[in-house]
Amino acid sequence: QVQLVESGGGSVQSGGSLRLSCVASGYTHSGYCMGWFRQAPGKEREGVAAIDSDGSTGAADFVKGRFTISQDNAKNTLFLQMNSLKPEDTAMYYCAAGTYRLGGSCVGIQYRGQGTQVTVSS
Repeated sequence: QVQLVESGGGSVQSGGSLRLSCVASGYTHSGYCMGWFRQAPGKEREGVAAIDSDGSTGAADFVKGRFTISQDNAKNTLFLQMNSLKPEDTAMYYCAAGTYRLGGSCVGIQYRGQGTQVTVSS
């Protein structure tokens, strides 16, 4: 059974940092695109950052220079380092595994976690 479990969310003030983690079990990252997407209440889901099976990464324009995606294949763990957080970054953040990367998103999502809430106050 495949499981993706996110952690690391929380409440911070504008300009603060958080590091999200996603531990995968039941499969390995190899061969998958791994990524983060977010969804705020009343808004559409948007891809944040993704890393392809060849190690190439991409990020949405609205997080470039602030967020960094990385992974530890040995531990089947995906990370999202978020710096210079803004109130508009407030959302539920989800880890997902998909077929391939397109920009800062994974296409053909096959698995996703339950999400971790990020709240940024001004």
